[in-house]
Amino acid sequence: MSLIVRWAVLAVAAVLVFATTAHAQRGAPAGTITAVQIQGSVRSETETIRSYLQLKEGQPYDAAAADRSLKALFATGLFSDVVIDMQGSTLVVKVTENPIINRVAFEGNNKIEDDKLRDEVQSRARQVFTRARVQSDVERILTIYRRGGRYNASVDPKVIKLEQGRVDLVFEINEGDVTGVRRITFVGNEAFGDGTLRGKIKTSESAWWRFLSSDDRYDPDRLNLDRELLRKFYLSEGYADFRVISAVAELSPDRDGFFLTFTINEGERYKFGEVDVATRFQGLDVDVLKQFLVMSEGDWFDSNDIEKTVTALSDVVGSLGYAFVEVRPNIRRNRDTKTVDVTFDVQEGPRVYVERINISGNTRTLDKVIRREFRLAEGDAFSTAKVRRSQERLRALGFFEKVDVSAAPGSAPDKTNLEVQVVEQSTGDISFGAGYSSTAGIVGDIAIKERNLLGKGQEIRLGLSLGTLSTNLDFSFTEPYFLERNMSAGFDVFMTSNDRQQVANYSDSALGFALRAGWAYSEHTRQIVRYTLRNTNIYNVQPWASPVVQAQAGYATVSEVSETIAWDTRDSRLNTTKGWLLRNTIAVAGAIGTEQYLRTTADAVYFQSLGLEDVVISVGGSAGVVLPYNNSYIRLNNLFFLGGDNLRGFAVAGVGPRDAGTTDALGGQYFYTTTTELSFPLYGIPKEIGLLGKAFVDTGSLWGNQASNFGASILDSQLMRVGTGFGIQWISPFGPIRVDYTFPVVQEVWDKTQNFRFSFGTRF
Repeated sequence: MSLIVRWAVLAVAAVLVFATTAHAQRGAPAGTITAVQIQGSVRSETETIRSYLQLKEGQPYDAAAADRSLKALFATGLFSDVVIDMQGSTLVVKVTENPIINRVAFEGNNKIEDDKLRDEVQSRARQVFTRARVQSDVERILTIYRRGGRYNASVDPKVIKLEQGRVDLVFEINEGDVTGVRRITFVGNEAFGDGTLRGKIKTSESAWWRFLSSDDRYDPDRLNLDRELLRKFYLSEGYADFRVISAVAELSPDRDGFFLTFTINEGERYKFGEVDVATRFQGLDVDVLKQFLVMSEGDWFDSNDIEKTVTALSDVVGSLGYAFVEVRPNIRRNRDTKTVDVTFDVQEGPRVYVERINISGNTRTLDKVIRREFRLAEGDAFSTAKVRRSQERLRALGFFEKVDVSAAPGSAPDKTNLEVQVVEQSTGDISFGAGYSSTAGIVGDIAIKERNLLGKGQEIRLGLSLGTLSTNLDFSFTEPYFLERNMSAGFDVFMTSNDRQQVANYSDSALGFALRAGWAYSEHTRQIVRYTLRNTNIYNVQPWASPVVQAQAGYATVSEVSETIAWDTRDSRLNTTKGWLLRNTIAVAGAIGTEQYLRTTADAVYFQSLGLEDVVISVGGSAGVVLPYNNSYIRLNNLFFLGGDNLRGFAVAGVGPRDAGTTDALGGQYFYTTTTELSFPLYGIPKEIGLLGKAFVDTGSLWGNQASNFGASILDSQLMRVGTGFGIQWISPFGPIRVDYTFPVVQEVWDKTQNFRFSFGTRF
């Protein structure tokens, strides 16, 4: 073939190639996706992966769309790695799937159970494993341990690879020691020492005696509470300008303790200046309202007194028929004179009525049990004071861990709904007790009690007490709202036995039951009526016992009706710092049975803080009279006995009428006692230990007896006995412990004295 022909053939071939290429380029422009290929998917469907892509076949490649597709695939949590790449005109999506969790396990956790940790973490068996979720779970576990005061705990997640794309997830935990509070320091305090302020906050410094408490562990939420407690304390002491500048918690370098530092600014101390009441209600006497002011001009400023006055004025104005009342304290601070003027503006509040009371959270307690504690009902005028009191009454039931009452808009502007949210708690108790006292000997008891029987608010109790000197078995039932009225009713069945050999050479027992009903006249006044029928027995009478005791051996039946009225304003039943307790009981026996007598007793005690830290004085007394009628006589177990717990310095039944020959205690018809006691903290001992010193003076006397009817020679005297002494009380983690030492100052020669008294008891 000639050279010319060859060149011609090559030219034609070149033209054909050019034409073919040009045609192909016109049919699929450069950068267009002609196919989408998914690589690496095992469990995930290819169509599912395609659904997250924002690049489709026939579309031009877009880097921004590829980036959005990448993020969408990662967001599914199904993949640990995703690569999107163009290979020619094919879009290749390479995925690496996350493994599936076979099981989740915990190792090294002794203080917190697996189930609690498993409830907190988000990783679950048969879920897709993701590192982000595991890291979140690590933080959740650490948070749980920090709440328990273990800030040096560590968590190391281990991933054990298995076949078929599965893994075991194991959280290796090093719990560490409890991170306590080493030291609490206050900066800027001049009026009160660090020790006093430590006693006002919830957090406490670590010490060996706090092994049953968690208050010595650092808690950020508790730290915020401490700030508020400090503020309330200073405002109650007159420091109206007080503020907490900062509250800082620093972890020690060895990570085993925190140092808390409160920086405060006390400011100046203020007194109450002019205190007045103003009102816009016509016909409302301001002078009458002023009688309910808690504070007076010249008193140290106390924010608590303002709150109490607002409540008192709201209640009294509401009781006078003014349904819509709002009391606003207008406070004017005079920095020059260091006084605070307060005007309580009593004005008409918005006319709002309660439309509905909605209750939620009570899965066990009946609605009616909650509704009957409310001081207002649907249709009543809305009252903030009554809502607050209703919430307090619900909390006092002890049925709920949390009670929240809030107002919500109703169907009209003048209507509101009360939303009541409760969180129920266990109301059943089983308690074991052990104790010892120099008057009762060793005592052990067990009691089973349910305070919310069947969700109806009823209480049932079964108790057994066994001791070296006494045994008691009792069963009781109480219906707090008998016949749907604000009146409690119940019954008691009891059996008792007492060893009185050391007192009067005999033993006694009683078997019976009681019916009772009670109702409240006010928040502090209550009355109880009781009927008791019991069969008593005096037995094990020794041959050398007094003729009085021997003559009364055997059985007797007592049918007694009693009435008790009590007025109680104490702020606490255990460590009272202020308030009154007045109580009177009258009992009559003789409707049926063998015993006929009239008995009355009265008690009164007053507590008052002396203004110093935890220094409280109490003054109290008791008196009683029991008289027979219809020419009867009063048996030993219906008389009064004095000594021991009710007159320190003297033994049990150590005071009162006594057989001159046998020295057996025979009881008396008339008695009185008085007690004056000073309670104070012990110097140099931290308040948190709970030790208190006591100094006291007891007086009393017991006299009057019909023993002469039995031909016995009686030692009897109305002489006032006096005992004075000191003691120590410890509210320990195991229960109250008290030790007293008393010197009998005035006594009769035949009295039996007792210098040392010790008592210990606990319930757990």
